Amino acid sequence: MEEQIQKYLSEIEAFTATSAAELESFRIQFLGKKGVMNALFASFKDVAPENRKATGQALNGLKTAVENKLEEQRLQVELASNADGPSDDLTKTPVPSPLGSRHPISTTIDEVIGIFQRIGFVLSEGPEIEDDWHNFTALNLPEDHPARDMQDTFFININPDHMLRTHTSSVQVRYMEGHQPPIRIISPGRVFRNEAISARSHCMFHQVEGLYIDRKVSFADMVQTLRHFAREMFGTDAKIRLRPSYFPFTEPSAEMDVYWGLKTEADYRMTKGTGWLEVLGCGMVDPRVLENCGIDPEIYSGFAFGIGIERTAMRQYQIPDIRLFTENDLRFLQNFQSVG
Repeated sequence: MEEQIQKYLSEIEAFTATSAAELESFRIQFLGKKGVMNALFASFKDVAPENRKATGQALNGLKTAVENKLEEQRLQVELASNADGPSDDLTKTPVPSPLGSRHPISTTIDEVIGIFQRIGFVLSEGPEIEDDWHNFTALNLPEDHPARDMQDTFFININPDHMLRTHTSSVQVRYMEGHQPPIRIISPGRVFRNEAISARSHCMFHQVEGLYIDRKVSFADMVQTLRHFAREMFGTDAKIRLRPSYFPFTEPSAEMDVYWGLKTEADYRMTKGTGWLEVLGCGMVDPRVLENCGIDPEIYSGFAFGIGIERTAMRQYQIPDIRLFTENDLRFLQNFQSVG
């Protein structure tokens, strides 16, 4: 059998195909049901036991040689058939894939950052898992303060002193601890609150918070800054209003609404029948917060604001349900092919 195998190896090495028909004939000769390989494997039972290991290895080597020759000659035949005609690009997908697009949340964040960077704000980022000091205590929310109930928090089981941050104000604390005024920063990022999910709210969302601290910063400076943001973001005819509010880390505090409209049922649902949609909270930084961060409130004052990116994107693109941003429904995302 060893002599037969060597004979077939020589035949295989010398074989060349000029057509697909010759290649198929070669395949059938060696790998067909009544081919050489099946006949040799059928005769393997007659090989002496002491020779079976070497003969088995030789048979496997012969089969491998056949398969390699088939693949080699198949490529040669294909190249020859395409030599006189246009060649196909084998890297192309059989069906063209549509180009993707930027998520509307990413586009909105970048747009908000760009608006504030053009008026002198710089970018500052921080961790999503925070400790109690940076997320609460430094922001005038000591332990057992009733205002902590305003933010239902996801605590970390292995360390109850740590949590998923409930706002990006923690980034502002970290920045103030390492810098003295003047400070003018914006802090974008994801935040987490254990809230019921509905068309208007979600347990995970995005904020861009801003902070400006310097000598003689006033509430009027904040209003002008936010009015500039609204005009840049929503157009020069955008209508805004400020409502008194309460935040532990600012005093006085306010919330800013942008006019959405009252034309459809979705408009009534999103605005609770008022036509206005809240997009941010703001206020003058509480002197105690400045003290906690090592800044003298007798010399410096400042304002802070937190923009809800989902709410801003909903107003920008007239999206009636905040849950659409996280469901990854292609029918929704395809509406933003040209965005960004």
